[in-house]
Formats: sequence, structure tokens, C-alpha cells
Amino acid sequence: MFQKLVAIEPVSLIPSAEEKLHKFAKEVVLYNDIPKDDAEIAARIGDADAVLLSYTTQLRKGALERCERVKYIGMCNSLYSPESANVDICYANSRGITVTGIRDYGDEGVVEYVISELVRCLHGFDQEPWDGMAREITGLKVGILGLGKSGGMIADALHFLGAEISYLARSEKELARQKGYRFLPLNDLLRENEVVFCCLNRNTVLMQAPQFEAFGNKKILFNTGLSPAWEESPFLRWLEGDNLCFCDTVGALGGPHLLDHPKVRCMQVSTGRTRQAFDRLSAKVLHNLSEFTGISLD
Repeated sequence: MFQKLVAIEPVSLIPSAEEKLHKFAKEVVLYNDIPKDDAEIAARIGDADAVLLSYTTQLRKGALERCERVKYIGMCNSLYSPESANVDICYANSRGITVTGIRDYGDEGVVEYVISELVRCLHGFDQEPWDGMAREITGLKVGILGLGKSGGMIADALHFLGAEISYLARSEKELARQKGYRFLPLNDLLRENEVVFCCLNRNTVLMQAPQFEAFGNKKILFNTGLSPAWEESPFLRWLEGDNLCFCDTVGALGGPHLLDHPKVRCMQVSTGRTRQAFDRLSAKVLHNLSEFTGISLD
């Protein structure tokens, strides 16, 4: 059992999960606002031996080196790799601090978002139809950049509705081949597809000037990641054509300065943050704590 567990910012746990945190620590402190800098982060952690945080705070060496008792950091958000994490995992590990994260808790809501926006665009609901006449997803050529959990779910949903799927991943996937999905090099994928979905890890940039040139005109680009999958200058030049970009969050778009662009459709909300996602997130955070401490949730 921990002596003290501190959530240094809001971590989106459901109330019943917050109550269960007391199983793992003699003292539990939950902050409901975001710390402004390393000094405030370190002050909040203080003498705690366990820390929880979400995606809105960067927990770096500058704060951690002031907190000698920390032995566990629980990320209440996605952890894909040390490089893309909002925790300095390399420094933490050098101190013997265990860092855990979660995955695959908000993908269902993202899938519903992209299907909703694509259908509205193609059919012309509350807007001009993309092609001048209402269209179905049937026969639509769709490319997926990143066939992880989220990208795979988007591919499967669109395939069910009749889209032709091709994808780019680190390697060809046998299950995707069995489904009839084609594995293509990046520029070929961009050239051949009318709609492309970027489902990449944070800070992964694949689309630069040559890629937008290959993508061409009269295309639709979705970004469901946490940061832009493109360099901004060629992206803006591409938007000068008859093209559209859809993002759910401002972070995925690249900043508020792009919100008023006539070719951008940004919801300004994380579409994965649903009631069910908070249930899944809470269960996974508690599971990580249980695994580390050996304390059963039963």
C-alpha cells in the first residue's frame, strides 16, 4: 500500500473509482485543476509515493527530481511509447519509478464521430453534398495511416459500410490482408484514395510537401490523433484546393489560428470522451494500481 497517492490534475475517474483509490493508499489527494509549472507540480506531489495524472500535464525531470519518494506514476491517458508520452519515462525509469498508462478506452466514440461527419459530408446534411449529389460510403476509396486499435476500428466500420480499404502501418498485417485491406506505401496510398484517416501517435508527422502533392485535389483528410500528422505550410497550401480537413480537437488541427479556415471542420471536443470511455478508463487505471501493489479490487 502507498503512503500517499496524489492526482496532480483532474484524471476523469468515475466517482466509484475515486473511492476505490483509498484501497491503495493511506492518504489520497485529488486536485481539480491543472498545475501551471514544474514548481507547482512538485509542490502538489510533495512527499507522495504514487502520482496520477492525465494528458494535460507534462511531468518532466524538472518536477520529478524534486520528489524523492515517488515510486509509481499512473498515467490516466494513453501510453503508446516513451517518446510520445507526457511523462519523462526514461528519467523515471532511471530512478526506479514505475510508469503505467492505458490504451483503447475512447476509440468507440472516435469511430462514431468519423462515420457521422463523413456521412454528413457525402450526403450533404446541413451542407452541400461533397460531390454535388448525395453519395453513400459504398465504393468509397479510403486510406488509413496507422492501423492500430483506433485505425483498425475505423477501417472495419467503413469496410462494413462498403468502403474499399488500404492502409499504411509499420508492417503488413495478416488479419488485414484476410479482410481484403491493401498494404500500400505512403504516397501510393495518398494518391489512390479519396478519403484518408490519420490515426497516428502523438507527434508523428508523415505528411509533408511531397505527400500533399501526391494526395492531390478533391480529397478529404481526417485526423483522429492528438497532434497534427502534417507540416503546417504544405497543409495550408493543400487546403487552398477543393479539399476538406476534419478534426475533433484543436490539438489535432494544430492550433486555434486554424479554426476559422473555410476548409476546416473542427468539433473542438475530444470525441472519445464519452460516459463509456470514462468507465473503461477508470477500470484500467484501477487495474494498473492493483497489478503494481498486489491489492485486489474484489
